[in-house]
Amino acid sequence: MTEAVAQAPVRRCETMQVHHRLLDTVSGYAEACAAFENTTFHRRAAAREETVRIPVVVHVVWASDEQNINDAQVQSQIDVLNADFRADIADSDRVPEVWRSLVGDARVEFFLATEDPAGEPTNGVIRTNTAMTAFDTDDAVKSAATGGSDPWPADRYLNIWVCQLTGGVVGYAQFPGGPAATDGVVVTYTAFGTTGSAAAPFNGGRTTTHEVGHWLNLRHVWGDDGDGCHGSDFVDDTPNQAGPSRGCPTFPTVSCDNGPDGDMFMNFMDYTDDACMLMFTQGQVERIDAALAGPRASLSNLTVAAP
Repeated sequence: MTEAVAQAPVRRCETMQVHHRLLDTVSGYAEACAAFENTTFHRRAAAREETVRIPVVVHVVWASDEQNINDAQVQSQIDVLNADFRADIADSDRVPEVWRSLVGDARVEFFLATEDPAGEPTNGVIRTNTAMTAFDTDDAVKSAATGGSDPWPADRYLNIWVCQLTGGVVGYAQFPGGPAATDGVVVTYTAFGTTGSAAAPFNGGRTTTHEVGHWLNLRHVWGDDGDGCHGSDFVDDTPNQAGPSRGCPTFPTVSCDNGPDGDMFMNFMDYTDDACMLMFTQGQVERIDAALAGPRASLSNLTVAAP
């Protein structure tokens, strides 16, 4: 009898599935997305020089002690977000030389909220003990009525929910333009931050970077058409590729006739392991800028001078 070989964990992001659910069920969502994409496509603004600082509230929704991640694990994730969105990564020299000039500093920084919606002091972490052993991608974790935690105002905070997700899903996000009551990012507790319950190969904090990228209107680099080579992430400087990358590919990995350089598998919006995710591109930063000038504009008012 052949002994079974354990399969390595596979990244599963359900953002596009949530997007299609909202398209089917939320009145006005499709029109809002289309209008914003049209504005983004025609936008010709100068590059933003200010750094946008976004307050974050982390909703830790837990059924077991392991799921009740500690403050150090939460802070480790904030640290990763800041490094990734500022292109301040220690091993960025692993980006292939052909793409190093494309690495983009999004000039976005994140900090745990110091004031709650009522103006009272907070550490930015809300802890909710739940009877739910796990959550699906139906947004139940975003409401106290369904065992989760109610969001803080989405025009003032980035809401991140950390919980046990079902079916091997590591995270999902809501694109700009969706309902405020469900706006934000959800990450499974074993893929959040770099310490505590964070487990390889998703223990580098890059799941949250990926999902916050979606929250700022970035798409998957392969364009979400399976492996058909016809999808688009609406970004000119990311190569067309056949489908999601897995593990840590070797450069170059060619698909969709995109040689000699091949797939940009080290992009945060691919599906590689955390250790192999290294960059946003300048084109992706332009889409982030458009989101912060458009449907996320209320958060752009929180700026400090760029270093």
